[in-house]
Amino acid sequence: MILDPSQQFKNVINNAKNVLIFTPQNAGGDALGAAWTVYFFLKKKNIQATVVFGASNPYLQRFSFLSKPEHIIESLAGARDFVLAFNTKHNKITNVKTEQEEEELRIFITPEKGSIDPRDFSFIPAKFKYDLVIAVGCADKETIGKIYEENPDIFYEVPVVNIDHHTENDQFGQINVVDIRASSTCEILAETLLRIDEKNVDENIAQCLLAGLIDETNSFQNKNTTPRSLQISAALMTKGAKQQEIIRFLYKTQPLHLLKLWGRVMARLQWESDLELVWAPVFLEDFVQSRSNPNDVPFILDKIKENYSAGKMFMVLYSENIGQVHGVIKDGNNEQLKEIALLLEGKCLGDTCEFFLSSEDTTQSGVMVVEKIRGFLVSNK
Repeated sequence: MILDPSQQFKNVINNAKNVLIFTPQNAGGDALGAAWTVYFFLKKKNIQATVVFGASNPYLQRFSFLSKPEHIIESLAGARDFVLAFNTKHNKITNVKTEQEEEELRIFITPEKGSIDPRDFSFIPAKFKYDLVIAVGCADKETIGKIYEENPDIFYEVPVVNIDHHTENDQFGQINVVDIRASSTCEILAETLLRIDEKNVDENIAQCLLAGLIDETNSFQNKNTTPRSLQISAALMTKGAKQQEIIRFLYKTQPLHLLKLWGRVMARLQWESDLELVWAPVFLEDFVQSRSNPNDVPFILDKIKENYSAGKMFMVLYSENIGQVHGVIKDGNNEQLKEIALLLEGKCLGDTCEFFLSSEDTTQSGVMVVEKIRGFLVSNK
């Protein structure tokens, strides 16, 4: 009997002991809600779980009203051991000791007889301490960003469950719970968990799921909202999720520094009607005066997207270092976004493209990028 992905997901969870949960590098509310959900679901089943999530991600503060996982890391330091092996068939080892120098660890090995043949040594990586990886909201492995680039082996040595709703998902998991018709990853996860293990979907898990779903659909106002989204939301509220509380925290209660930064950016928004592009420069003074920082830019970009339904492309440019402008673009057309990323020598992470320009003038850089995009789109019509 062939099992569907949901049943396969259930089976691998039941056999797991130590699970690593990945989110996109620039994770939003949907990915956060899904990651928190998986963590608490596994915890109820007495399975050790760890979430990889950036400490500087502004959504941590935005979703601070949710219960937070106890085990959150930013890197995979210590995720696996490395073994120095010695063949003792012909020469046993009688003693081993270590000595730490300033920038060097020395290992002293005493053989039973004579000298040691270097050919008897081998240096091998041990298995990862995790026996299952679950990636939520990741269109591909590259979306995970730096942590994947530094640890690609884990995706080949540990089984991977891929849970996502993006149309460009490349099915990189051994188990792919992917549905491009869904409004969000939280919608897929909610439907899956309610089907395979409803009794373990408690109030806390339901709250995490509904929070992610509401954020991704802009409180059910975006065009990705479907009758199925509303049905699943109703089922989550039956489980104890508090819709009005979530809406109050996400849309009616914002940290003062974000409101100040948002207000300053609003004052200089530019609308390129022929491109359906909304963009704005953000200056160093904006961060200083609002007591915010560049880590808040993704939130501002999302606010621009939420408030300008006529726009299809959204861009913010800001300076982090002297002589360099950092640009971020969101575009619902992922194929077009990939082409724009190539044009700007940038990099795509899901529905977001990041690029860097050598410039002292953020506004002029924005004008130049707009003209580049305009020329590209006109030539490709």
